[in-house]
Amino acid sequence: MASSPQAAPKETRRPRLRQVGFLPLLALFYAYTAGGPFGYESIFRSAGPGMAILFLVVVPFFWSIPISFAAAELNGILPVEGGFYRWVRAAFGDFWGFQCGWWNWTGTFLLNTVYGVMLMNYIANYVPMNRVETWAGASLVLALFAWLNVRGIRVAGWVGTALQLLILGPVVWLCVVGLLHWHFNPMTPFVPPGKPLVAVFGTGLGLAMWNYAGYEQLSTVTEEIEDQQRNFLRVLFLNTPLNIVTYVLPAMLALAVLGNWQDWHTGYIVTASRLVGGPALGAAMLGASILGVASLSNSTILYTTRIPAAMAEDGYLPRWLGGIHERYGTPARAIVVSAVIYCILAGWPVVNLVNVYIWTRIATSLLTVLAAWRLRRKWPHATRRFRIPWGGLGLAYVVLPVGALCAVKMAGSEPYVFRWAPVLLAGGPVAYAIFRWGFHLKPGTPILPPASNAGAPQ
Repeated sequence: MASSPQAAPKETRRPRLRQVGFLPLLALFYAYTAGGPFGYESIFRSAGPGMAILFLVVVPFFWSIPISFAAAELNGILPVEGGFYRWVRAAFGDFWGFQCGWWNWTGTFLLNTVYGVMLMNYIANYVPMNRVETWAGASLVLALFAWLNVRGIRVAGWVGTALQLLILGPVVWLCVVGLLHWHFNPMTPFVPPGKPLVAVFGTGLGLAMWNYAGYEQLSTVTEEIEDQQRNFLRVLFLNTPLNIVTYVLPAMLALAVLGNWQDWHTGYIVTASRLVGGPALGAAMLGASILGVASLSNSTILYTTRIPAAMAEDGYLPRWLGGIHERYGTPARAIVVSAVIYCILAGWPVVNLVNVYIWTRIATSLLTVLAAWRLRRKWPHATRRFRIPWGGLGLAYVVLPVGALCAVKMAGSEPYVFRWAPVLLAGGPVAYAIFRWGFHLKPGTPILPPASNAGAPQ
C-alpha cells in the first residue's frame, strides 16, 4: 500500500493506488454515514417527534462535526492511507495504534455481515426463503460488493453514485408530496406523554449518535483521493449538512401529513411513503431502502478493508495481507479475507449483536479526537494544512463533547452489550500479544512528522 515515508520502510512499497474524484467520493462517504432516511425511524416513537427532530439537528454539532474537525487537522499533518489508525499510532504508539486498527476491523465484521443479512430479509418479505437460502443470498451479495471493491475505488465509487441517485429520487418525491399535503405540526408532542424525560433523552441520544457515527472513516482511503487535501475537506464538511437534511426533512414532512408518530418503527418510512403518496411511491421507497442497504455494504467494505492492509504494511499483521493488486490498485487480499469472514458470519444469528459493534466504533472515534489533542503537544511545529479553529477552546470543543457522549452511550448500553462488548474489546490486547510475540511480528519504523515541515513554525 502506498504510504508516507514515515509510515513504512522503503522495502514495503506497493503498486500505486488508483484514485477517485470528488463526486463518487462524496457518494461513497454519504452512503457509509447515512445512505438515505432508513433504519432510524424508531427514534420518533421512542423519543417523541419534537425531541427526535431536535436530536437529529443538534447532536451533529457535538459528535460528527468535532470528529470531522479532528480528522481534517490530522489529515493535514499525515495524509496517509489507513488514516485514523496511523494517526493514533503516531500519537500514542504501537500498542494503541494496533488497538485502534484491530477494533475497527473486527467490529465491522458484525456490521457488514448484518447489511448482507438485512438485504435478504427485505427480499424475504416477498420471496420466502429458509435459513440456508438467506445465508447463501447474503453471501452472494457480500461477495459481489467485495468483487466491485477489488476492481477499484473508481468502480465502487461510480456504483455508489448510481445507487445514491436511485435512492434519493423517491426521497425527493416524498418531500414534495409532504409539502403539498401538510396537516399536522411534526414537532408535537415534544416527548411521548407519560414517559420519564431521562429515559426518553437517553434513548433518543443513542439513536442520534448512531446515525452520525463514522466520520473518521473517510481517512482510511486518503491516498486514493484525487486532489487529496481539497477533496478530503470538501467531502468531510458537506457530509454533515447532507445527513441532517436526509434524516430530518423526509420524516418530518411525512409526520406533517400523517401525524402518527406512535406508529413509527424501523423501516416505517416505506409504509409512510405509501400512505402519503400512494402505492407507486411506497414501491419506489421500498426499492430505495433495499438499494440503501446495498449501498451501505459497498461503502463499508471500501472503508474498513484499508485498515488491515495498512496494519499489514506496518508489520502488525502478516505482510501478504497488505498486498496491492497489480492491475486494479486495491488491497485485494484484505478485501477477500474480510469478505470470507462476512460470509461465514452471515450464517449465524449476528443481527442482534450489531450493538456490540458500537463500543468498537466509540473506541476508535474517541482515540481519533484524542490523537488530535496529543499531536498538538507531540508535534507542535508540524505544518497543519487545516487547523481546528478557536485555539485551545476549539480543541476542547473537539475532545470534551465526544468524550462525554461516548461515556453516556456506553453507560446506557443494553445488558447483553455489557456482556459481549468488553469481550470484543479485550480481543485487541490478546491479538496484539499473539501477533507481536506468538508470530514475532514487529512494527516498522515509527511514524514521524513529515521531514519537510517537522521544524516549521506555526
